[in-house]
Amino acid sequence: MPLLPRRALSFCLLFAVLLSGAGRAAAGVPPLDANGQPLPTLAPLLQQVTPGVVNIAVLAGGPEDSNPMLRDPFFRRFFGIPEGGRPQVSAGSGVIVDAQKGYVITNHHVIKNAREVVVTLKDRRQFQARLVGSDAGTDIALLQIEPSNLTALKFGDSDALNVGDFVLAIGNPFGIGQTVTSGIVSALGRFGINTDGYEDFIQTDASINPGNSGGALVSLRGELVGINTAIIGPAGGNVGIGFAVPSNMARSVVAQLARFGEVRRGRFGATAQDVTPDIARALGVAANEGAVLVDVARDAPAERAGLKRGDVITAVNGRGVKGSGDLRNQLGLVPVGDSAELRLLRDGKPLAVKVTIESPRAGQAASRQSVADLSGARVGNLVRDGRAEGVAVVEVDAGSPAWKHGLRPGDVIVGVNRRRVSSVQELAAALRGAERPLALNVARGDFTVSLVIRD
Repeated sequence: MPLLPRRALSFCLLFAVLLSGAGRAAAGVPPLDANGQPLPTLAPLLQQVTPGVVNIAVLAGGPEDSNPMLRDPFFRRFFGIPEGGRPQVSAGSGVIVDAQKGYVITNHHVIKNAREVVVTLKDRRQFQARLVGSDAGTDIALLQIEPSNLTALKFGDSDALNVGDFVLAIGNPFGIGQTVTSGIVSALGRFGINTDGYEDFIQTDASINPGNSGGALVSLRGELVGINTAIIGPAGGNVGIGFAVPSNMARSVVAQLARFGEVRRGRFGATAQDVTPDIARALGVAANEGAVLVDVARDAPAERAGLKRGDVITAVNGRGVKGSGDLRNQLGLVPVGDSAELRLLRDGKPLAVKVTIESPRAGQAASRQSVADLSGARVGNLVRDGRAEGVAVVEVDAGSPAWKHGLRPGDVIVGVNRRRVSSVQELAAALRGAERPLALNVARGDFTVSLVIRD
């Protein structure tokens, strides 16, 4: 065996033994082999953190809930649908992050369209959960249960992770019950998994399977460093490529969900691209990270803050900016009305400015109308310079179908399945003629996202 792998293996074994020794001291019961020698184990660590990871059962309305005709007993008998229907049940995972308030994080896609959510703790206690808020953009949702003798996981600093760090994935794969898998951080800053979302995924080879969604990615310090969210697999199973939302992003989202019930994203008013070595040389800066502004809109927050084309943004509120996607993520988590301190390079010289994020400018909605396929939302033609340019979402009832689809006040619907719509009439016609699932193309703040409608 080559010398380097042997040393690396010896180091890993030594590290594991040291870790187990610390754990045994905390637990008071050291695991020993037949010869009385200490055995490496993560059991003491898991005894501390696994009570903070929960199983989530979601009951969603059956197909008949959205079809009044199928509620009629005659049609139910005619089509062979059993009386009472059969609710759709799915399983996921969650993480207790505040024991005093009973807050539980999970994924948005786990609880989307939920009629009822039941949280089961490791000690088998069950609680009906209330949805505090949900954010489709980051796939994070916040639930609340009765704060009765709960164990919460402490947030870790996901920015401090390095490729190669050991991590544990804890969740409820396939609904079989709490399961722990181990691996390393395979990559950081992954994006392109959901091109319409706010992405900065941690990639790990710790086994993540269906049902792990919303569960915990934990460091060897026992800290929550990610929320397990997605997998890449040929048949929906684990192939050693899983993704988690970084804890720092999840913590920022949870703060807004607890405060507002939603993430209030606003307008920055500038577009950016990554700083490549060629761009850095052209701009006369030494940075190989950051985001260079390529356009600044007139009378936008960015312009009023004094930002210009060619400025290289290097940090937001003291946190480094890796690229244009990272800038988008960080500004997307600044609530409307709040200010962010931007550090930048201009002609190679460091500067700092403050920019206040403002509400998306939706122009004027000419009217308030309802669309049958977007129940709970009132929309109107977006008029700019006397011309209809889209459909402004004026109001959305919390908990309505439109709300659950992800629509929020201030959104501007500009297309259906990437087909342009400029008026309420065009939107209604496009929704009637489109097969499910379909995608609403929505302008939100400085960005465009797609909201999937499946029913």
